[in-house]
Amino acid sequence: MPRISTPASIEAAPAASQPMLHAVEKQLGVVPNLFRLVSNSPAALEGYLSLSGALAKGRLPAPTRERIALAVAEINGCSYCLSAHTYLGKNLTKLDGAEMVANRGGGSNDPKAAAAVRFAAKIARDRGHIGDEDLSAVRLAGYDDAQIIEIVQHVALNVWTNYINEVARTEIDFPVVSARRAAEFSNREPIARSSHG
Repeated sequence: MPRISTPASIEAAPAASQPMLHAVEKQLGVVPNLFRLVSNSPAALEGYLSLSGALAKGRLPAPTRERIALAVAEINGCSYCLSAHTYLGKNLTKLDGAEMVANRGGGSNDPKAAAAVRFAAKIARDRGHIGDEDLSAVRLAGYDDAQIIEIVQHVALNVWTNYINEVARTEIDFPVVSARRAAEFSNREPIARSSHG
């Protein structure tokens, strides 16, 4: 059950968010729950759409961007994002099932894309604390500094969508794909708070 309200329609969203949601509808044909959820804050929706739009004009190919999204969603146990990017990967960027399984595992069946996905997964798992050898490996695969920066931004953008969907428990409005790590997180004991704050 969602923990943060999702406006039921574009018209139910804050007035400042409505033009942005209409633009999403024009582009995608529908307005997925994530966008309507985020529309509660017009500033957050504008920021999300602006960064997404800017990165779409970047130098990473669309299939690689979807591969990164799948890897990060699996790492963070976000079934909403895993479902959305499995759908987009299959229908928009034409990734096959075997490729998406590899992506969820932090790799790819395409050698060049594998370097980007491994690098993105390492960033996500280690919170950006990568070694010189990690940077060398992605460079050796043919990625330049601009593309490396874009990989980092894609990780950050996907971490944000993973987190907002997990916090809100956004209702999945794509064919459901469950993250393997989701069960791990739902069964964890709360971390005891330190008395020192």
